[in-house]
Amino acid sequence: MIKNDILKKILLIPIHAIAFALNTAILQTTPKIMKTLTITRPDDMHLHVRNGAILKTVLPYTAQQFARAIIMPNLKPPVATVDQALLYRAEILSAVPETLDFTPLMTLYLTTSTTIDEIKKAAESEHIHAFKLYPAGATTHSDAGVADIKAAYALFSAMEKYGIPLLVHGEAADPDCDIFDRERVFIDRYLLDIVKQFPELKLVFEHATTQEAVQFVKSASVNVAATITPQHLLYNRNALLAGGIRPHYYCLPVLKREQHRQALINAATSGNPKFFLGTDSAPHLTGLKENACGCAGCFSAPAALELYAEAFESVNALDKLEGFASFYGADFYGLPRNSDLITLEKTAWKMPERIGQNTTDIKPLRATEILHWKSIS
Repeated sequence: MIKNDILKKILLIPIHAIAFALNTAILQTTPKIMKTLTITRPDDMHLHVRNGAILKTVLPYTAQQFARAIIMPNLKPPVATVDQALLYRAEILSAVPETLDFTPLMTLYLTTSTTIDEIKKAAESEHIHAFKLYPAGATTHSDAGVADIKAAYALFSAMEKYGIPLLVHGEAADPDCDIFDRERVFIDRYLLDIVKQFPELKLVFEHATTQEAVQFVKSASVNVAATITPQHLLYNRNALLAGGIRPHYYCLPVLKREQHRQALINAATSGNPKFFLGTDSAPHLTGLKENACGCAGCFSAPAALELYAEAFESVNALDKLEGFASFYGADFYGLPRNSDLITLEKTAWKMPERIGQNTTDIKPLRATEILHWKSIS
């Protein structure tokens, strides 16, 4: 009898009330979709801004989002001395819009002509933060790089002594090496010995792209870290090759298999301070990308932070983005963390087809496509 009375009462409850109760229960147990994300203003720890008219075209996009950036020295001719770097720094600062606050962190191109005195001078300069090692022939403007890695050991020793980091483009440029294996081979042939011979040398494995690189960095000492780009977090080599060649996804190191992308996303979102943001944004004129021998480099600066947010959101790890983007790189370089904030909003917008025009016509990564995060401050 009691059960029948309860059933009668339930049947008398209006259907809209039952629906409201169910919806309330669902909302209370379902995570809220994040509409905005505010983090400490980040730093880009690997950036190409070129010089001249291209510099003036591309730099504002980085300065809008990032407080500081490690500037790559592979111009033509390369930025190989402190004096050259200071001149380049002045040119970069002149291209920063008056309304923005941005600090370039300069690096020097390591060559066979680099001297111990220059390393000491660089270490003593407040504006020089590292040397960059390009294996000769490995990437854009690397012809002035080091052909015999072991011949540079005396330079590594001096860098270890004076406490200035070595940034490594970690690819073997040997003719016998398959392009998809270059990173793994470089680790085996050169990098393992470098960290063994110079244990106190601070070293950044730039734009890591493989699970072997992730494992190497994880197992190395606290003096070894790595940057990871947005394209290597978001795409595997199908993006470059499936259905036709897409030159704006071509970069060096080249995109790898899905298993490597998964290893990178796991490392970036792990909260491990050895891995931090470095876009490797590398602008090239559209005509130099879209030809029979296109240049290597993805121009991601117009939506760099948005692309990282997309990658982190894909594995429900937006809470880990601030450490990766804003803290770990500054900590590794011994820089104070930034104090200002930047906010991203979950909103759809379309990437322009081109940045600049005529002599500065550059197509950004994801041109004409819809993105779902947007920097609003």
